[in-house]
Amino acid sequence: MCVGCRQMMPKKELIRIVKSPEGSIDLDRKGKAPGRGAYLCRKEACIDKAAKSRLLEKAFHQKMEQEVYEKLKTQLNEGESYR
Repeated sequence: MCVGCRQMMPKKELIRIVKSPEGSIDLDRKGKAPGRGAYLCRKEACIDKAAKSRLLEKAFHQKMEQEVYEKLKTQLNEGESYR
């Protein structure tokens, strides 16, 4: 389920963000990194909503830098593959 729009989708259509056991937050391109994961749609609107409402911070119980959201948007606009 997308954290932004709360819509159920197949895993391959979502971007996985992971909080590692050490506490760092990164993109999980392969979907297998250890740690707590949260998923977002590949829509820029969902990334904006997650940033504005601090939805990933709530999911991870940790402060997130704005650069993580900017990195997601950049990769989305470039059409990079997340898997």
